[in-house]
Order: sequence, then C-alpha cells, then structure tokens
Amino acid sequence: MEPPMELSGGEQEPGAVRLLDLPWEDVLLPHILSRVPLRQLLRLQRVSRAFRALVQLHLAGLRRFDAAQVGPQISRAALAWLLRDAEGLQELALAPCHEWLSDEDLVPVLARNPQLRTVSLAGCGQLSRRALGALAEGCPRLQRLSLAHCEWVDGLALRGLADRCPALGELDLTACRQLKDEAIVYLVQRRGAGLRSLSLAVNANVGDAAVQELARNCPELEHLDLTGCLRVGSDGVRTLAEYCPALRSLRVRHCHHVAEPSLSRLRKRGVDIDVEPPLHQALVLLQDMAGFAPFVNLQV
Repeated sequence: MEPPMELSGGEQEPGAVRLLDLPWEDVLLPHILSRVPLRQLLRLQRVSRAFRALVQLHLAGLRRFDAAQVGPQISRAALAWLLRDAEGLQELALAPCHEWLSDEDLVPVLARNPQLRTVSLAGCGQLSRRALGALAEGCPRLQRLSLAHCEWVDGLALRGLADRCPALGELDLTACRQLKDEAIVYLVQRRGAGLRSLSLAVNANVGDAAVQELARNCPELEHLDLTGCLRVGSDGVRTLAEYCPALRSLRVRHCHHVAEPSLSRLRKRGVDIDVEPPLHQALVLLQDMAGFAPFVNLQV
C-alpha cells in the first residue's frame, strides 16, 4: 500500500527521505516497527495521523502480545486500542492486567484470534468460567495455558478446557484452590496423553488419587509441580516413578507426607527434585563421585 504523505513541518534538504516515505510493508513494518517496544508504539501513534495509521497496521499483524512490554500497569483503554485490530495472535500474556481484566475485556479478543497457542492469564482474578469457556471453544489449537492464582477456576471450568483443547500440553493451575481430585482426574483422562508440564502447586485439595491417575494417563509428562499439596504422599510419588518414564523434574517441597524412599527411584533416574536427600545419602553420593569420604560431624 502507498503510505499517506505527511507534511515535514519545515524545509526538507534536497534528496532527504522522510521515515514515512519508506515502503511500509517491505521496510517499516518488518524491519523497524517490529523492533519497537509496545510502550514506545503508544507514544509514536500520537505524533501524527500517518504514524497512527502505521502503528495500527503493525498491531493488526501482531503474532505475540505481552502486556508486560507496555509496563507494570496498563489501562483498559490502552489494551483495547492495542488489540482492537489484532486477528492473528498466537501468543497472549495479560498478567499485568490482573487487577481489572474482565470477561468483557477478554472474550472479544479471544473471538478474533482463534489461532492462539499460548495464553497467560496468571493472577487475573476478575475473570469467570465464561472467559475460559470462550478460550476453550474458540481456540482449539491452544497448547500452553497459565491460570496460576485464578481462584475462580473450578471443576466445571476445567472440564470445558479438557473437552475442547486436544493440543494442550502445558498447564499451570498453581493456587487454583477450588480444584479437587475429581477435576484433575477428568482432565488427565481426557488430555493426559499430550500433557508435558503441569502445575498443581499450592492446592491442599489435591491428593494421591489425582496424582496416581495423572501418572497412569500422562506417559509424556516431563515437569510436575506439587509444591504445597499437603494431601499428596508417597503412594502418589511411587506411581509417578512407575508410569512416567519421561519425567525430568518434580517439585514436592512442603509435601510433608512424601518420604524419601518414594523419591529414591526417581533420583536414580536423574529426575530433578527440589527436596534434598537425607544427609547420609548425600554423603554416599559424594563418596561415589569424589572417591573419598569427607570428615563430617554427624552428631551436629
């Protein structure tokens, strides 16, 4: 397209080229505006009508939007303007909008961007099942989703996600405290085959029943966070060791019913575990690695 002409505001040197005289789609959009932070784009669009049109054209072609690039706080009006023409987003992160983001703000954006693959709504506590339903129904290619600290997420909301998102591989449900074993069991029975990363951290309602079913249905699971899941015990961990050969990291800090014998099999496989082994096992490991036994006062 031909860029609109803009008055220079002063005499122009012979042979000089103004920024807006450069080809928009071949030069300005792919090589210049793509490197300008969103925060600066908001300022740039105020310079003139021509710059505003240029910025809007760039925003309409965005594939990735992270509100954090605008700043720690972004207004509802700014978000609406930045995303009003975007129809090809593949990644969307809205954590900085957590204090005010509502269904009315989010649902239209989801409806215009069915190609979304990665969405982060961490801490967005003003949303409801309606938003998650719109995401599940309108974005069938969804692969990664963070709902951390979204306490409105319950079993019914998660059920819709499990039913409609066949590509889901990474899911963060940290501190979604309404979720109980039954909801996790339904999720993994429907989508467990493709799950590679799952966080159920900080949820005292999740116990061994959920973890055991998870293990039996998630053969590709690589990362599992159970931090602070007080009802999870050694039985659940032993099932993980038996059924999850791809597991690479396990977080069980503050899981007080998980004993070392249930973790030892995973340690031998090289799984990264955030709980240190008992002292005597650490000494044996050190001896094997260094070829000597250090002098340690075991009476301390």
